[in-house]
Amino acid sequence: MLLKYIRTIVLLQIACVAAGVPVFAFAQTPVSDTLKLTVRQAEDQFIKNNLSLIVARYNIDNASAQIITARLFQNPDFSFANGIHATGVPNAFSEQSASVSQLFYTAGKRNKNIQLAKIGVEQAKYQFFDLLRTLKFTLRNDFYTIYFNEQSAKVYNEEITSLSKTLTVFKEQYTKGNIAQKEVLRIQSQLYSLQTEYNSLLAGIDTTESELKLLIKVSPKTYVEPIVTLDSKEMVSQMPYQQLLDSAYVNRYDLRLSKATVDYNDMNLKLQKATAIPDVSLSFNYDKLGSYGNNFMSAGIAFSLPFFNRNQGAIKQAHIAVDQSKVQLQSQQDQVESDVATNYKGALRLEQLYNSFDPQFKDDFTHLIQEVFKNYEKRNISMLEFLDFYDSYKTNTLQMNNLQLNRILSLEQLNYATGTSFFNK
Repeated sequence: MLLKYIRTIVLLQIACVAAGVPVFAFAQTPVSDTLKLTVRQAEDQFIKNNLSLIVARYNIDNASAQIITARLFQNPDFSFANGIHATGVPNAFSEQSASVSQLFYTAGKRNKNIQLAKIGVEQAKYQFFDLLRTLKFTLRNDFYTIYFNEQSAKVYNEEITSLSKTLTVFKEQYTKGNIAQKEVLRIQSQLYSLQTEYNSLLAGIDTTESELKLLIKVSPKTYVEPIVTLDSKEMVSQMPYQQLLDSAYVNRYDLRLSKATVDYNDMNLKLQKATAIPDVSLSFNYDKLGSYGNNFMSAGIAFSLPFFNRNQGAIKQAHIAVDQSKVQLQSQQDQVESDVATNYKGALRLEQLYNSFDPQFKDDFTHLIQEVFKNYEKRNISMLEFLDFYDSYKTNTLQMNNLQLNRILSLEQLNYATGTSFFNK
């Protein structure tokens, strides 16, 4: 009668687990509010509120202001002098002179500076969009990681709850001498192992959720609950590799930034060569009581003679910067090709592995564990055999969750590598 009572308790607890009925609510830190989000809603909130993106937008505005500065002409210089004293001259205050001069850039320096400023704006924009690509990738990874890890955490939570209650009953019966100590220790050992794994999983969820909250800028006390609709269609195998690579060449903003850097250095080289050509200053002068005659007016021109300093050092540095940026561009192109090829292979492999599993396997496995319940009730298998089988059920469920997570993350990685949202739209 006693063993039948114990067996009934265990069966009721684990049957709830197999049927997907939670024994008690999923453990979370007390929160003030729950925010349910789809990945699209999370992205919208991220774009509106993320502080890193706001700072990067200011960089674009700052670079645009440099164009205004580059377009401005130099202000004219004006000087005026009035006589104060002259030996033997009673009316020294009558002597007045004035001069106006204007500096003019030569060799197209002004236009070259404007072009440099415009390229600088392009660079700021590319940096912004590459930051957006990176943070968006992080957000989506965090979103899906939280979802699937929470699904796994529920499995731990349910099994821990079941074993905890079973352990309590077994301890009571052991003290009465109705069961052997080894059965108590077996359950206790498995319970401690599950609790340790469960705690590590929760710590990882907390860390990932903290990062997600910062990205979408919500209160740390808010519990974010991801809403995910899974799509099991074969998608990677239907996407030609060359299309992915061509998209990466066009849409990878880090690659476009490298190209813009080459353009910037080319233009800077032209500017440094132009700087070797002296600028010209034109002036107009007036002297009321000049030594040559009254109301003397003259015009002048001034420029430096490029005998020694012809900007040789800056020109050499500009040449080096051009060569360096070209090598960097080639390196970036190689990196893009490597990223696309590696992530395409990985995503294709995970997709094939995922599709190789029978969709009915999970349901069949759940049905099988119910049959195990019946066999245990009929004493065809021992309790330890039953617990071992249930542990394999837990392991299989966790592996399936990890496989689905890795498959989705591989698609996100491929989106990141190509700079285009081909998958998980």
